[in-house]
This record gives sequence, C-alpha cells and structure tokens, in this order.
Amino acid sequence: MSAKHFIHDPTHLVNTALLSIPHTNPSVQCDQPNKIIHIKPSSTPSQVSLVSGGGSGHEPSFASFVGPGLLSGCVAGTIFASPSAEQVRRCILHRVDKDKGVLVIVMNYTGDVLNFGMGVEKARAKGINVDMVVVGDDAGVGRKKGGKVGRRGIAGTVLVVKIAGAAAARGASLQEVTRVAQLVADNTVSIGSSLSHVHVPGRREPADDELKAGQVEIGMGIHNEPGSERKSTDLPGLVKTMLSHCLDVADQDRSFSTITETDQVVLLVNNLGGVSPLELAGITNEVVEQLAGTFAIKPVRILAGTFMTSLNGLGFSISLLRVADTGLAGASMLELLDAPAEASGWSAAISSSTWTRRDEMLKSEEQVDEEQVQPSDLRVDYAQAKTTLTTALNRLIEAEPDVTRYDTIVGDGDCGIGLKRGAQALLKMLETEKTTDDLLILVNQIIQVVEVSMDGTSGAIYAIFLNALAHGLRQNAPASPQPVTVEIWANALDSSLKALGNYTPAQPGDRTLMDALCPFVDTLSKTASIEKAAAAAQKGAQGTRGMKASLGRTVYVGGKGFEEVPDPGAHGLAELLLGLSDGLNK
Repeated sequence: MSAKHFIHDPTHLVNTALLSIPHTNPSVQCDQPNKIIHIKPSSTPSQVSLVSGGGSGHEPSFASFVGPGLLSGCVAGTIFASPSAEQVRRCILHRVDKDKGVLVIVMNYTGDVLNFGMGVEKARAKGINVDMVVVGDDAGVGRKKGGKVGRRGIAGTVLVVKIAGAAAARGASLQEVTRVAQLVADNTVSIGSSLSHVHVPGRREPADDELKAGQVEIGMGIHNEPGSERKSTDLPGLVKTMLSHCLDVADQDRSFSTITETDQVVLLVNNLGGVSPLELAGITNEVVEQLAGTFAIKPVRILAGTFMTSLNGLGFSISLLRVADTGLAGASMLELLDAPAEASGWSAAISSSTWTRRDEMLKSEEQVDEEQVQPSDLRVDYAQAKTTLTTALNRLIEAEPDVTRYDTIVGDGDCGIGLKRGAQALLKMLETEKTTDDLLILVNQIIQVVEVSMDGTSGAIYAIFLNALAHGLRQNAPASPQPVTVEIWANALDSSLKALGNYTPAQPGDRTLMDALCPFVDTLSKTASIEKAAAAAQKGAQGTRGMKASLGRTVYVGGKGFEEVPDPGAHGLAELLLGLSDGLNK
C-alpha cells in the first residue's frame, strides 16, 4: 500500500469511485466502461438535460452532482484529464433524456472544451438540440497570462450547475436554461490558494516544485497549475489578497468582476480537499468578516464546504456571484440556488425561507441577562485575593509546557493548553471585573469564566467542583457579614469534594487529579494550613508516577512512558494550589 494513498492504481481508483455513487444515490446509474454517471430513465419528468464533467479528482464535482435538480449526466476522465469526445457523445445520445434538449456545462480547460465540444457537434450531427456553456471564473489568471485561452474554470462552476439545474427542473426551455447558465457564469469570479501541491496516485511529482514551509500559492489551479504568486502570509493577509484579486476594479489585469456593495452577492467557500471542516469554518468566518469590513459586502447566501476539490489539496477557494435577474417568471437566481436537489454531493440544504428570516431573527434575538448572584455574608479582602489568585494562575501558566508534555505521553496532549487557557481568562477577568468584598460574588465570577473558557474533562471537573464549592460556602456562611475563615473553607471544600463524587468514581490511586485534590482537602481540614495542604497535593501528584490508570483517557492510550511522568491533571492542580500558598505568603 502506498504511503500516501489507500488505492494507488489511478485507473482502479476512478472506476471504483464511480461505482460507489449509485450506492449513495439510488436515482442514478453508472456506465463504467464509458465512465458516465446518469439519472435512471423515468427518475424525473422530461426536462432539459444538463451534462457536465471533466477529469476525475475534483469530487464531488461532478459525478456526485448527478440527480434530480442538478445534473442529468456526468462524463469523467482519468485523474486531471479530460474524458474523450466519444464518452461525451455516448452520454448525450444514450444516457440522458434528449426530448427537451441538452445543455453541456464545461470548465475552461483546453482538453475539456475540445472533447466536450466535439461530442456536442457529433450529437448535433445526429439532430439533437444541444447547447454548451464554458465557465471561466478564475481570477488567479490575469488577462495577460490568460491570453486567448482566457480564465480557467474552478469552483464557481458549481454555482452555474446548481442554478441551471434548478431552472431545468422547473421546466425552463433549453434556450432559457442556457441563458441562465451563461448569466451565472458571467457574474461569477473565483480564486483559490493552497499550502502545497497534491500528489496524484500513480504519478511521480517533481520535488523541486513543492512550496516551502510557511509559503502559500495564491491563484493555484485545480490541477496543480501554478498560481499568480507565492508568498508568506497569515490567513487575514491571504484572504485580503484573494478578495482584492476578485473585487479590485483598479486592477486592470484581473478586474473581471463588477461586484459592488449595492449588489446582492452569493459567497461560496470551497474546500480543495485537505482542509478540515473545523479550519474551513474559521476560514469562512475570516472571508465573511473581510467582505463586510473592507468591501461593505454582506452576502445574501453563504455556502461553505467541499464542492470541487483538487484531490487532497491543502487549500481553499473563494467564489463570489453577483445576483442578476434570470428573466424567468417566479424563479430568481437565489430561489434557484436554494431549490432542493437530490444528489449525494450537494450539501447546501438551507431553504429560501430560512435565509429570508435571517435578518429578522438577528434583529429580534434577545440578549440573555446574566443571572444575578445572591449576595452573601462572607467577606474577603479583594486586593489580597487578587494577588493570591494572580500568583497561582501565573504559576499554572508557567507549568503548561510540563503538563502538555506529560499529557502527550499519557493522553491526547490538550490538558496543559486547557488549563493555560482557563488561567489566562481568569487573569483577564481579575483585571476587568468590578472589585467586590463578597466572596460568593467573586467565586461565581470565577465559575462563569471557567465554564466558558475551559472544556474537556478537566473543564467539567473544575466547573462541577467550583459550583459545589459555591454552594458549600453559602451553606457555611455566617448570619452576619464576617471574613471567611479557614474552617469555612475546609467545610465547603469537603462538601464540594463529596458532591464531585456524584459525577465521577475517581479516588486517590486512580491516577487522576483526585490524587492531588483529595490530599489537599483532607490536610486543610486537619491542619488549617494552606501551605501544608498544598504540599500534600504536590506529594499526591508526584505519587502518580508509575501508577497505572484505572480511569480517564490514559486507560486506553497505549505506549510507554507513564512510569516516568505524573498524571498531568494532578500535576497542574498541584501547581495551582502551590501558587495559592505562595500568594497568601506574599
């Protein structure tokens, strides 16, 4: 098996991928010898048929866009190579409904235009009514570089296919569907960027063409074609450049778009294949914010996901469509975009009515008032409390590298970062919140920050424990305002430890943070000394070295090394408690 692929034979890969599509959409069939995916006969009422395709490697485009409301047929080539004219001819003549005519939509690549064009001419010679629309939306190729060839077709083609497919499904004529498809193509501009070139199965790629660490190629095509420039930049800088290439009318070489702030705009953020959904979401947010902040454009539709890939390309593309009048009665461009489609590759399922209500819902959204904390009679010296907490939190932040290293050995490596994030958020809270001498108000301020800033198992345990601590403090509060005592702290901590036991069976000896927490609470109750209690917590944490875990992720994380390191959660807590002791002694 190849180190980069599970299926390393490109021919077998394309064939089996096409065979998979009817498994996920029973309304389509696969003509494997001709690499054609098409709607089953009688699956839809007679309408204009839409045919598209091109080289494989751009999935879900276009084979997985075959289905009611989208394409009637798709012709696939080998990876990054156009299908033959004969494949196209067979699709038009034998695999799709020809009664109302056929529209072929193809991206502007020489091989695709020639082979699909030849197939169209062969079909016309047989008396079939066929039109063809060529999409060139890539702003990564300027006028000088594009020359007579023009702009390449990239992910904006997806919008052309979707809107034209919906028009055909509504019963529009071939002339109308062709006009709408061309209208969308003329009003769409796109650009892509990637952090690396992709590896094609079965092909040896030139190593000297790879991007250096930290570089991004702006304007990269979907077949590994070079872009307009390589540069080192962060995401905001990258998005700024990409949007400028699409929207800057002063750039005479690549000013293909006339989009202004007065236009309705559709935004498509497309994953080139290797970007995680989480990161693509962050990218989408950056694009939306820059469109609004720099260009005063607030898209009326935002589509984000995987629509046209470059195999596992570590990049994304941005497409912008200026909404124009389709000239079809009762079928605006947005309504056609929102219309349902039954194709396994189409993932934008938000209805027109939901989009229409978006602004209304934003205006009527009620802000939830913060719950008011009932005052208590427990008093605290806020200045001392701030100093103590600051010392403890800074000590925890300094311990993060060790906690992270320990958790990388015995867990998933996120414990230290989670604790540091919570500590930093609490430090910020101490600088911004109003001072108070009411201990319960201060504790609840801490709880609110912990609940928002800390996640994962540690976050849940800390939040439960602190909420129970707040309850315990209130239960032990005096009848009149008095300073909090060590005895009150000890009683409240003991009750909160018992409450925590309702949610976790962890006990000392299980290699968890309880190995530090329980000795701290027990020693504080017996000695009334925070210094001795913190030392007991440290001893308990160190005692987890070599201890076999019976709870938590460490139970099923394999490998060696746990014998040499303490439990990361116990170590982090011990450092925090030692910091509290240091702070009190300042």
